[in-house]
Amino acid sequence: MATVVEIIAFALFALTTIGFSAGMVLVEDVWHAALLMGGALLTVAVHYVMLQAEFLAAMQILVYVGGVLILITFAVMLTRRDGPEVESV
Repeated sequence: MATVVEIIAFALFALTTIGFSAGMVLVEDVWHAALLMGGALLTVAVHYVMLQAEFLAAMQILVYVGGVLILITFAVMLTRRDGPEVESV
């Protein structure tokens, strides 16, 4: 049986995951969406630790947070335009 502390911790991290995911979808800035996705992926890793699947948690952090999120970060940095949009004729 799960203790009350485990249930409260699960509920806290579940709400945090839902909050990060909703923020990622609703925010308009791509950079902030990437940061919120990193938070959501980290909280999913916490869920794996709570399920005593430490290897899956480590792979979640290494592959998704360390790989995919860094790739998205570089894509945002390399394709972002700072000035006003000018259409050429």
